[in-house]
Amino acid sequence: MENLILAVDFCTSHNIEISFVNSLHESGLIEITTIEEAGFIPESQLLQLEKLVHLHYGLDINLEGLETIIHLLSRINDMQNSIINLENRLRFYD
Repeated sequence: MENLILAVDFCTSHNIEISFVNSLHESGLIEITTIEEAGFIPESQLLQLEKLVHLHYGLDINLEGLETIIHLLSRINDMQNSIINLENRLRFYD
C-alpha cells in the first residue's frame, strides 16, 4: 500500500489553505484519498502537488491556468513519447 500524507499536515507545512488542495482535487489535478472523513494525499502525488503549489503561490497562476499548464505538459510528454517510439522504429530500418 502506498504511503499517505494527511492533507492538513501538508497544508500546514507549506503554509497554504486546505481549500486550494481541495480545489485541485475537484478539478482532477491531484488525487486525494478519504479515510474516516480525513483527506490524505498519496505519496505519488506530492511532486505534482508541490509543482502546482509553486505555480499558484509563487507565480500567481489561477486554477484555470494550472489546468491549462498541466494539460499542455501532458500533451508535450505524449508527443515526446511518440517521437521516441518513431525514432526507435526508424533505427530498426537503418
